[in-house]
Amino acid sequence: MAFPIVRHRRLRQSASMRNLVRETVLTTNDFIYPIYVKYGTNIKEEISSMPGVYRFSLDLLEAEIREIASLGIQSIMLFGLPDHKDAEGTSAYDPNGIVQEATRLIKKWAPELIVMADTCLCQFTDHGHCGMVHLDEVTGAAVVDNDPSLTLLVRTAISQAEAGADVIAPSNMMDGFVSAIREGLDEAGFSHVPILSYSVKYASAFYGPFRDAAKSAPQFGDRKTYQMDPANAREALREADSDVFEGADMLMVKPALSYLDIVRQLRDSFDLPIVAYNVSGEYAMVKAAAANGWIDERAIVLEKLISMKRAGADLIITYHAKDASRWLRGE
Repeated sequence: MAFPIVRHRRLRQSASMRNLVRETVLTTNDFIYPIYVKYGTNIKEEISSMPGVYRFSLDLLEAEIREIASLGIQSIMLFGLPDHKDAEGTSAYDPNGIVQEATRLIKKWAPELIVMADTCLCQFTDHGHCGMVHLDEVTGAAVVDNDPSLTLLVRTAISQAEAGADVIAPSNMMDGFVSAIREGLDEAGFSHVPILSYSVKYASAFYGPFRDAAKSAPQFGDRKTYQMDPANAREALREADSDVFEGADMLMVKPALSYLDIVRQLRDSFDLPIVAYNVSGEYAMVKAAAANGWIDERAIVLEKLISMKRAGADLIITYHAKDASRWLRGE
């Protein structure tokens, strides 16, 4: 039957009616909030390209953690800025490294908060790449060594688990990283610790503010030999399928907003939880437009986040998490 018998507007006539038939619901339980920690004292340093996001020294971190927990946010993603960088990123797997120290403190202050540790080398290497690098003798080009890098990533994951990380979240995009880390964790007695794999991580221009925040920009070349080509979709399914086979417990798509089609493809293809990373560039664009009065920040953010859930994301890593949590509570 068709119009005038069928009238779709019947179910849109009031807020109560719209609430009754709403298909997708956004809650604070959906959010993972990124945190940046660094050495030093009395540091709460706003990131210029990400208004409202800060780097914290450990002595000022507790207040931030308690605020996050008070808002009902269930989880954080932890990134660390070391005081020492070298070719192999040794600070990444130092038992007393910045991420490890922060994890121990956070689990003391808020034991119920799920700490996800980003497992990568880029913040810790002096060259800014996500693995070990050598120079090709013929071309002189820098080459990221896949298999030797896995050894260092496993050491990093184990040190993070030993410090109390609840979830290991490897973001390096080395082939075989899930299998290597799963085996390493299991052998070290951490078979209960899940892996949130950055399964589908594109070589994206949306990461610029993050690289400012984490001081992790490559010192030469780019990451296109190990992160995915933004033009490719079928390849994303191959990446995710490999990670599922290797033992991943959750799958991530990064970035989120320009890759909602990929979120949907993973949702339709796999029954693991799907995580969308609403990355720094997506956040920065909204903040810049809002600062100029061009958009309604609250409306835009909530619409953007609901679109990620509608596409199939179960969880969303987002710098908007604190604001969105307040807005969802009616504040």
